[in-house]
Amino acid sequence: MLTKIRGLFFVGLGYMLSPLSWWNDVFFNLPIAYLFGYIVSWIFPDLFVAATIAGYWLSNVLGILMMQMGGTDIFWGERPKNIKKDMAISLGSSTVYTLIIIALVYFHILALPDFLFTN
Repeated sequence: MLTKIRGLFFVGLGYMLSPLSWWNDVFFNLPIAYLFGYIVSWIFPDLFVAATIAGYWLSNVLGILMMQMGGTDIFWGERPKNIKKDMAISLGSSTVYTLIIIALVYFHILALPDFLFTN
């Protein structure tokens, strides 16, 4: 029973971070990405935008991975997990999602806020 409760917790939190909940980007992923970019920019000032994108991507990967771990706990209980396979799926799906967002920004379908480009 405790495994299923832990699984539900991971699925819920992972959903909030995952690309499946695009509406939560404003509350979770973008602040995490901005904070990550800000911290990296202390050491490498020119990498703020790149680090922000990397932080956004990492928060999505973490969300997908947490959902997979939680789903495994809920549906399969104590069954052995294949971490390499889970990571490959997480990295692949998050990378595709990030590339779609980058393409939308590149083609001016989505606009980035001005505060991302101020020092």
